[in-house]
Amino acid sequence: MHRVIMDILLMLAVLPALEANDPAVKDNPFYYNWHNLCVGDLIYAGSLCAVGIIILMSGKCKCKFSQKHMPSQ
Repeated sequence: MHRVIMDILLMLAVLPALEANDPAVKDNPFYYNWHNLCVGDLIYAGSLCAVGIIILMSGKCKCKFSQKHMPSQ
């Protein structure tokens, strides 16, 4: 009986995968061009990194590391 139940559950898990649409079909609403997404993300990350470095090197960001800490009394 346990084997029959396991077979039924396995069949229920596999059937939707057999009827799934081919991800390479361009008419599918869930089709993504992964290469363009990766390239766009790399350009976005690189530009954010460059902006961050420019802001840090511009001198507008004042760090207070040179101040001496006073011991608490």
